[in-house]
Amino acid sequence: MKRYLRINAADNVCIALDNLAAGEKVEVGGMEVTLAENIDKGHKFALRDLAQGENVIKYGYPIGHTTQAVAAGSWIHTHNLKTNLRDDLEYTYSPKVYDLNIARCEGLKVNGYLRSNGAMGIRNELWIVPSVGCVNGQAQAIAERVKRELDCSHIDDVRVYTHNYGCSQLGDDHRNTQKALAALVKHPNAGGVLVLGLGCENNQVSELKKVIGEWDEQRVRFLIAQEVEDEVETGFGIVSELVELMRGDKRQPLPLSKLKVGLKCGGSDGFSGITANPLVGLFSDWLIAQGGTTVLTEVPEMFGAETILMDRAADRSVFDNTVCLINDFKHYFRRFDQPIYENPSPGNKKGGITTLEEKSLGCVQKGGAATVVDVLGYAQPIVKQGLNLLQAPGNDLVAASALALSGCQLVLFTTGRGTPFGSFVPTMKISTNTRLWEFKRNWIDFNAGTLVEDEESGAVLERFIDFLLKVVNGEKLKHEKSGFKEIAIFKTGVTL
Repeated sequence: MKRYLRINAADNVCIALDNLAAGEKVEVGGMEVTLAENIDKGHKFALRDLAQGENVIKYGYPIGHTTQAVAAGSWIHTHNLKTNLRDDLEYTYSPKVYDLNIARCEGLKVNGYLRSNGAMGIRNELWIVPSVGCVNGQAQAIAERVKRELDCSHIDDVRVYTHNYGCSQLGDDHRNTQKALAALVKHPNAGGVLVLGLGCENNQVSELKKVIGEWDEQRVRFLIAQEVEDEVETGFGIVSELVELMRGDKRQPLPLSKLKVGLKCGGSDGFSGITANPLVGLFSDWLIAQGGTTVLTEVPEMFGAETILMDRAADRSVFDNTVCLINDFKHYFRRFDQPIYENPSPGNKKGGITTLEEKSLGCVQKGGAATVVDVLGYAQPIVKQGLNLLQAPGNDLVAASALALSGCQLVLFTTGRGTPFGSFVPTMKISTNTRLWEFKRNWIDFNAGTLVEDEESGAVLERFIDFLLKVVNGEKLKHEKSGFKEIAIFKTGVTL
């Protein structure tokens, strides 16, 4: 097993793949470096003497500049490295198209649920969706009675997606809540939905229906609590009908091209950009070659790596929309007097990530090398097959929910620190290192750490695709077995 890695020939830093001790000699690219101090796993050390103010290069790109002179073999982290990020930049469209040379697997099918609008569900769940947080309790009471009194063995899950919103909101927050709930109601992983309103909220059910647009009237029902004597009893009656209707739902072979997968990372470490994120990028390219779709979000974690995505824009319009995606999010930061570069979390830093550029250069690898075909607004439905970019923050719950709200039936979640959470669609946790996989088997679904343990990337990708297709066909992920599922809606403004 390798103990250190230089990712790109242009890099002036090396990554410790194991804990390294002061005095150890490291040979990289014909250079021999003696470590000046202990280097923890996942952290960086200088391959040569670096002057104060010199750019530190990782992945072949600058990840910041030194704040003091750094001797060869020295640890590089927050004490001597600072971001280069600043305000809005001028971008030039320099299109690049990569010949990925990925074979299409003709006739490859998955077993999913075909919905009336032609979309594919990979789960068949019954959802109760409150239009406002005031009826969360009543929605829970209906769901508990359903699970207690009805045979739901043919349904993958009965779930209430509680939230705190739907009233006392203005502007973008009110619109975001409506768009999010409308997208939730129409998601193909739900075979039946009851929308439960109160009656006096500003997110009136009548207005929410306008945002929903067309819906399957057999599968989506509405109830306003203030208009009936006993909303739990009435709601139970409605949901009982949905349970019976769903009894006839069966999986059937459907084209893999109907699969839409969200790409997300959280709790990153120094291995994220070496193992799990590149693996997800390889999968993204493979799925797109089969006619499928992937979606990359976490806009703040594109800062410093955005030109990689801009250069892969399908045309000038997609390029311009990507520029707006980046700059609009910077404006959002400034509107609240927040620094644009203040991102890597304490967990990120402990794992070896120092600057936002470093995190971003690892993060965007989840998008592989495919062409960017579209840029989506928050909760905007996917309309183009291929790699899409989505407007949403880096927050794990909000970003994962946003991916699902745009229509992803599955979210791939890479992590070097681990997390038990799951969004309202299957959320596959992929560990960046084997230690996490072995320590948190109750959280982690797949281990990408073997990529630095001499397993060939092609073999890991083959195992990963095989596992993912099993999940699409119905195999439950860890968070589905534990019941950890939730939705988080993007909030930006005033609450009355």
